[in-house]
Amino acid sequence: MKLLSFIGTNGPTWGAVVGQDDVVDLGKEMPKFTNLAAYIGSGEYLKAKDHVLGKKPSAKLSEITFLPVIPEPEKIICAVRNYMDHHQEVLAAGLQRELSEEPPIFLRVWRSQVAHNQGIVCPNVSNSLDWEGELAVIIGKPGRFIKEEDAFDHVAGYSCYNDGSIREWQFHAKQIASGKNFESTGGFGPWMVTADEIKPNQELKLITRLNGVVEQSSHTGHMIFPIAKLISYASTIFTLMPGDVIATGTPAGVGWSRKPPKFMKPGDVCEVEIEHIGTLVNQIVAQS
Repeated sequence: MKLLSFIGTNGPTWGAVVGQDDVVDLGKEMPKFTNLAAYIGSGEYLKAKDHVLGKKPSAKLSEITFLPVIPEPEKIICAVRNYMDHHQEVLAAGLQRELSEEPPIFLRVWRSQVAHNQGIVCPNVSNSLDWEGELAVIIGKPGRFIKEEDAFDHVAGYSCYNDGSIREWQFHAKQIASGKNFESTGGFGPWMVTADEIKPNQELKLITRLNGVVEQSSHTGHMIFPIAKLISYASTIFTLMPGDVIATGTPAGVGWSRKPPKFMKPGDVCEVEIEHIGTLVNQIVAQS
C-alpha cells in the first residue's frame, strides 16, 4: 500500500492511494488516529488494504496538496557518506574524511521538510543549495537496543527523500547540521510504500534528475552501513518511535563535487526516483 499525508477538505489528514490515482481519506474514516504516525504506531496500518475496501475515494492525486509523508516526526536521522562512491567523490574533491567503524549520523528538524510538489527554498544567505537523493525508512514499531537481525520488524515502509544541503553553511565547521536544517530544504514524499511490498535489503535503483538531466544514478546495494545497521545503531542512542525517519545517505553525483560546482537555483525542478516507490518532485523557489 501507498500511505500519505495531505490537505483534505477539513485540513491536514492522511490516507491511502487506491488504484493508479485515487486517494481514500482514512483520517476521515478513522478519526481516532490523528495522523499517519499514530496510525502506523497502532499497527493498524498492516490492515490498510482492508481499511480501504468499499471506501469512496475523496480525491485524485492530481487534486490534493501533499504534506511530507510524516509531517512532524519526532526524529529525522540522517546518515553521512553512506555510499562508497559518494565517499570517494568527497575525497576526490579535497575533503579528508576517513571511513568510520560506526555510522556517522546527524539529525534534521521537521520544519526543514517540504512535501512532494512543494517548493524547496533556496535561502537568501547562500547560492550553494545542493541535491542529495536518498531512500527514507519510516519506523513502525518503537524500540531501543534493537538487534540488527530484528531491525526490519521495526520498519513500516519506505519513501523518497531529498536531503537538500546548503553547502556553504555545511562547511562552517566539521559538524554539518547547520547546512542540513535550513527551513523547507528537504523534500519528503510523495508517499510511503509499506514494507510488505519491498523485501529486506532489496536493491532499489535510485535516480536524481535536475531539470530532466540525470545527476545521480545508483542503487541502495552500495550502502556502506545497511539499513539494519543504521536502525540498530540509532536505537542504541535513543528509542526509535513510530513515524521516525531514517534518511539512509546519498550516492555519488552531488553538485558540490563538480568542477565547477553545480547547484540548484530558483526555477529548477529536482526529482528523486526510487524503484518500486515512486518519484519525489520539488520545484526550487527563492526565499520570500
